[in-house]
Amino acid sequence: MTSSTSDSLILVRNVEQTLKEVKTRLIMTVDIGRRMKYRSLKRWKYELLEDMEVPVPELVQTIRTRYIVLSCSFLIVRAYYAWDGPSGPTFDTKTFMRGSLFHDALCQLIAEGLLDKKYRKYADQLLRQIILEDGMSKFRAWYVYQAVRLYSRLKGM
Repeated sequence: MTSSTSDSLILVRNVEQTLKEVKTRLIMTVDIGRRMKYRSLKRWKYELLEDMEVPVPELVQTIRTRYIVLSCSFLIVRAYYAWDGPSGPTFDTKTFMRGSLFHDALCQLIAEGLLDKKYRKYADQLLRQIILEDGMSKFRAWYVYQAVRLYSRLKGM
């Protein structure tokens, strides 16, 4: 084997390894009975890679934005929506990701004036419901809920 052939093989192996590492780092799959694909970003923490939806029976209005759709009592977050994941002094765990996605989407609609701020408490309750469904401990879900409610009260919502 010549030196250039050997160098080419090493280069190909390095490229293959780098691609494998990038793919592993960028695409994370959460499998907790509900599949969710997202990737890490620089400016925002995460970007959703496929549409996700959750029933929201309290919300019957219709709102459509580029990445968030509220219609027929369903909240749909479209692929490529970017969000910052769980906020505060916490860890971004599998049991927190889906809840943080839908909570951030509802809070964004409220912040943009598309959804009345009276629904902030409902968004916080939905967060608690989802994180419990996804397997978060009751104690951790309790203090997460208390933290978002405190933040809401401090912001006057």
